[in-house]
Amino acid sequence: MKILGISAYYHDSAAAIIHGGKVLAAAQEERFTRIKHDASFPSNAIRFCLDYTGYTIDELDAIVFYDKPFLKFERLLETYYSFAPRGMVSFLKAMPAWIKEKLFLKRNIYNGLKGIEKFDRRKLKLLFPEHHLSHAASAFYPSPFTEAAVLTLDGVGEWATASICKGAGNRMTVLKELDFPHSLGLLYSAFTYYCGFRVNSGEYKLMGLAPYGNRDSVECKRMVEIIRTKLVDIKEDGSFVLHQDYFTYATGLRMVPDEKWKSLFGFGRREEEMPLEQQYCDLAAAIQQVTEEIVLKLAAETKRLTGSGNLCLAGGVALNCVANGKLHASGLFNHIFIQPAAGDAGGALGAAYAAHYIYFDRERIINGEEADGLEGSYLGPEFGRHAIIAAAKKYKAVYREAENPEALTETVARLIAEGNVIGWFRGRMEFGPRALGARSILADARRADMQKKLNLKIKYRESFRPFAPAILSEYVAEYFDLKDSSPYMLLVKEINPSRRCSLPAGYQGFALADKLYLQRSDLPAITHVDYSARIQTVHRETNAVFWQLLDAFRQLTGCPVLINTSFNVRGEPIVNTPADAYRCFMQTEMDYLVIEDFIFDKKEQPAGSFIPGQTVHID
Repeated sequence: MKILGISAYYHDSAAAIIHGGKVLAAAQEERFTRIKHDASFPSNAIRFCLDYTGYTIDELDAIVFYDKPFLKFERLLETYYSFAPRGMVSFLKAMPAWIKEKLFLKRNIYNGLKGIEKFDRRKLKLLFPEHHLSHAASAFYPSPFTEAAVLTLDGVGEWATASICKGAGNRMTVLKELDFPHSLGLLYSAFTYYCGFRVNSGEYKLMGLAPYGNRDSVECKRMVEIIRTKLVDIKEDGSFVLHQDYFTYATGLRMVPDEKWKSLFGFGRREEEMPLEQQYCDLAAAIQQVTEEIVLKLAAETKRLTGSGNLCLAGGVALNCVANGKLHASGLFNHIFIQPAAGDAGGALGAAYAAHYIYFDRERIINGEEADGLEGSYLGPEFGRHAIIAAAKKYKAVYREAENPEALTETVARLIAEGNVIGWFRGRMEFGPRALGARSILADARRADMQKKLNLKIKYRESFRPFAPAILSEYVAEYFDLKDSSPYMLLVKEINPSRRCSLPAGYQGFALADKLYLQRSDLPAITHVDYSARIQTVHRETNAVFWQLLDAFRQLTGCPVLINTSFNVRGEPIVNTPADAYRCFMQTEMDYLVIEDFIFDKKEQPAGSFIPGQTVHID
């Protein structure tokens, strides 16, 4: 079966194609349009999937949208009715968009596809699985497990905000659901909003801010108690009730009533770009603690209901890699697989899987190995020699070409060891929010000044944001409290005690700015303030050249770890094409750019083209 999955119209639109149960191509629309979290119909992503596979729309057995729009519309109407007369302004603003995009979704899909190529509408089969089924399918079907518990957590689908399923063979059984307006994803987003970050894009910033709070302080404990008593009633099975008097997301234009929260916590909402005071750090720590508590209780209930030793995770909350790390450490499950595109983008892939295995009832064959079916999540576009040279000519770029991958990795390893920052663009682009060694910025994790340099001169982002280590999978236990693999950068673990530096007396009382650049380990640039790191284990089987680069760096320095951060600047999606990569390279203070076997030295590029701090715009 050839099946195209689509997600669109909320955030992170995407498309994916599977054939015979194997994923062939998947990509997010934002990478093509250069609009971060683009929610529009994924015309470019669909076109890429079709071009990559060589299929036409008429050859597809089905096109599958990742949720049921009429159920969502039902939820919208029932919610506004139950809260009436509250929310009338929001209702009037939302209704035209809902009628246009949701009620006439089939027509919108047909029109979007017509803009890609001609097709016979009579032959086209359109399917609409439920939102959380798409999430669950995206995690279970590519997992290496013949059977598994499946836990999905996000903001909201049609009605469900969390679901517990059991997957076995090609079947998926829903065992329990939590419904809107009670949502862990929306609870976390409410605090994202109150701490001054953007909802649906700033949640990972809130997670990165949380370690700067002091969980043992009286103030943080006070905030946790407020959350547990005033905002959310947590049950032993992990279900919970959000007290709607303190939330406005169901009917309003904001997440929370600002004045009520100000009276609760004793301080107002932080405006975007305002300084981060300790109270917001403590608030981030408090909601992170409550989130971890709920996730662990839900996981325990999932274990009780399924009896499985395997767990699959998906939904936007599954991108909270700190909570994932706590769940992994709990030992509730023997094995955990987390969908790398856990948010709505991954829903496109899950919708295709659900159609293949559930609607068409195809047999699921497991290869019996530990590896999952996503091949490292390298599922996007790649570019050959002629495309790279054409982009270089357009910008009159100066480059040299390495003789072979061995020469390339030895050269780049030496450049990194000398303190240079490298834009690394090689192979197929990653599917999901993390750069995994295909569209990455790389640097030396041993350098105490590297976090500050990357944040201020290259990423142009908040100084408190941590960087992730990429490490050869064979050496991970020597550096971190992790004996398993973490190929998709979705587990946070602590660095081993033998590698830590002692902190000064009174450290927890320091202001955020004073905590930032204290050396905490022998890998200072990737060690967060609580000695943690978001780990990517690199495997020769899924990315041979990236593994080879890390190994070359290890042979040169004795260290198998590099900083790996996404190849983009603040506010921009990860680069997609060679032209995107070159523009980003020239508008930051990166030292070298590598595109496949081509090396670009910043010092050799045309004069006057380096504009520090300017964001990338696509012409």
